[in-house]
Amino acid sequence: MGIGKQTPTEEELRASIQLSLLEGIGPRRFAELVTHFGSACQVLEHPCDQLAELTSLQPRQLSDLHSPGNHARAAEILAHCRRSETRVLLSQSQDYPALLREIHDPPPILYIRGNRLPRDDLALAIVGTRFATPYGLEMARRLSTAAVQRGFTVVSGLARGIDGTAHDAAIRAGGRTIAVLGGGLERIYPAEHTTLAGQVIESGMLASEHPPRADPTAGAFPRRNRLISGMSLGLIVVEAPGRSGALITAQLALEQGREVFAVPGPINQKSSRGCHQLIREGAVLIESLDHVIEELGPLAKETRDPKGQRVRHPAELDLNDLERLILTTMETRPTSIDQVIRSSGVPAAQVLSILSVLEVRQLICREPGQQVRRT
Repeated sequence: MGIGKQTPTEEELRASIQLSLLEGIGPRRFAELVTHFGSACQVLEHPCDQLAELTSLQPRQLSDLHSPGNHARAAEILAHCRRSETRVLLSQSQDYPALLREIHDPPPILYIRGNRLPRDDLALAIVGTRFATPYGLEMARRLSTAAVQRGFTVVSGLARGIDGTAHDAAIRAGGRTIAVLGGGLERIYPAEHTTLAGQVIESGMLASEHPPRADPTAGAFPRRNRLISGMSLGLIVVEAPGRSGALITAQLALEQGREVFAVPGPINQKSSRGCHQLIREGAVLIESLDHVIEELGPLAKETRDPKGQRVRHPAELDLNDLERLILTTMETRPTSIDQVIRSSGVPAAQVLSILSVLEVRQLICREPGQQVRRT
């Protein structure tokens, strides 16, 4: 599917919805069809006999694709989205989450309520068991609060327990949060989180790959988890038993190349076994958000922090004004230390001290000839 950032036409939105409604058309099959033909509209422009020759679509799928009922259903979904202030993002849409676009099976359509900002590329997922202990809830609250205070957006699944607490803490701390649903945006599950869902819309966004009035199904939640990890730089599992949806999310995160972090718990608690299993298998044991930031690598693409400043590495969120000033005098190509001193206007001794701090945080590296560069 084309990835150039653009604003899809109404016709392309409707055609994309119409194609996505076909039974047996998942994200990868959708992408293959659109890549082959150039757009969803161009897929629909071909009659059934040509599609039968050019694709592996089955006769039932071909007839359904061109049926008046399928066209009418797609048109109604799009009209309903307009009435309910639900945005429809295709994977080539400008506001489609950049990190999500990188996974091997990104949803071709994302329905959202609320708003997405560029700073949401600095996101951390916080997940865990629905049957959380007081300890687990407290750790979720602390980590979520610390994350938004440092400039991260918190992503989770709006479930009971750890997920709901992570969203609530982010909102209470004045930060941004994203909730990914297993059903449509008008089918909040669990129902008691309807008020929380409204608060998420005000503080970030609700997101789903399903049309707004689609009922959640048991099989949809494991697939939903790939979006939670896919939108995030890293995944924090706060508390999880040996068999848990959070462990599925952790496995998906690893497959997507995301960092996985786990909070240790009491060894006599069943709710800690999943986290301890992840740690034994290589997840990073964390006790605070500092440990998370230490492990996160450079961003694939520069973004902006809540203050609008350029960020290339999550560790930059912890810099003070003077450290950031020194860092901004450098590029990824070597710069002489003398030039850094001149550009910053900061005394040489202070510059040298700050360069040492930036080097320890792995934000710069030294080059031969008294030169430095950003990593």
